[in-house]
Amino acid sequence: MTYKSHIETLAIHAGQEPDSATGAVITPIYQTSTYIQSEVGVLKGFDYSRTANPTRLALEQCLAALEGLELDQPTYGLAFSSGMAAIDTLLRLIKPGEHVLVSNDVYGGTYRLFERVLKEFGILFSYVDIGDPNQVEKNLREETRLVWLETPTNPLLKIADIAEILRRVKLFSPQILVAVDNTFASPYLQQPLAQGADFVIHSTTKYIGGHSDVIGGAIISKEAKHYEQLKFLQNSIGAVPGIMDCWLTLRGIKTLALRMERHSENAAKVSKFLNEHPAVDHVIYPGLVNHAGHLVAKKQMKMFGGMVSIILKGGENAARKMVEATRIFSLAESLGGVESLIEIPAVMTHASVAGSPLEVPAGLVRLSVGIESVDDLIADLDQALSTL
Repeated sequence: MTYKSHIETLAIHAGQEPDSATGAVITPIYQTSTYIQSEVGVLKGFDYSRTANPTRLALEQCLAALEGLELDQPTYGLAFSSGMAAIDTLLRLIKPGEHVLVSNDVYGGTYRLFERVLKEFGILFSYVDIGDPNQVEKNLREETRLVWLETPTNPLLKIADIAEILRRVKLFSPQILVAVDNTFASPYLQQPLAQGADFVIHSTTKYIGGHSDVIGGAIISKEAKHYEQLKFLQNSIGAVPGIMDCWLTLRGIKTLALRMERHSENAAKVSKFLNEHPAVDHVIYPGLVNHAGHLVAKKQMKMFGGMVSIILKGGENAARKMVEATRIFSLAESLGGVESLIEIPAVMTHASVAGSPLEVPAGLVRLSVGIESVDDLIADLDQALSTL
């Protein structure tokens, strides 16, 4: 029986053998655009850094190893200059006239790309509550080519039963592809490929990088034919990350397991505090037993993650007052860094869905709970809520 390393070990070592030239333990930054050829067409593995680069390859192999941990087959990773670049590249597999079924609580930037860019090229999009597998099944069409899931979703933290949705989708048509945006969970908490998904997508800017100092994206697939298609597109379109970005992301991955445990532990305690606060009308967190997707999340996730959303009794005005009163939680977009962030999605990260069926409640506050002392985080939220 072959021994398989755990994810904590893979995060530090997968794709990151000591440098063969110098013995350097940490993957070097190969800051080069081109590579010498000993003869015409005779390469040492690389020719041009848009096509491939040793630092980027190490990142891609590491991501593939993390997402493919629970599979007994090869997995393939590709890195991109942003999460949106990764999504756009994957959607190049869809042809005009084909249909994509999407979560109705999708990230605002994803919705903007689908509705205001790709729709103009004849791709059909419709939106459904992915928390209900019946709704997913009812909205599949003969022309459906891709089902796009986020779980947990952004920002309402809905949970998709990945295995059950996959079962129904593939029963309807084995030709339909399923992609899961795993950004909120990270590969440490959730393994969509093992549940049957064809693709996993990440904004590596978030939990994978983990330090709010780099922008990036990734696609991980389990079929060689899909990898070859996407690799061709990656090279042809050219939305690849810079080498320093790859190195920073790879460095961030090394502490992924430790960070995700702390994020999840802190978020669980913060959600409990908020759930009992008189100024809070409703707390949305998959770890709470009153969350509609709690049992599914418990089944398919190791922990419940670091994202918490709340609705205050005072509505939009109270939300604005609260987010401007925190001292440790920084009022900023993005998420998944070691520091705690707070925002109002309706006018910040999800402004692009305003006026659409995906519009976010104006009084919703989203918290990205960091790894600081949870006592300090709760005290900060308590003083901010006291201003109401």
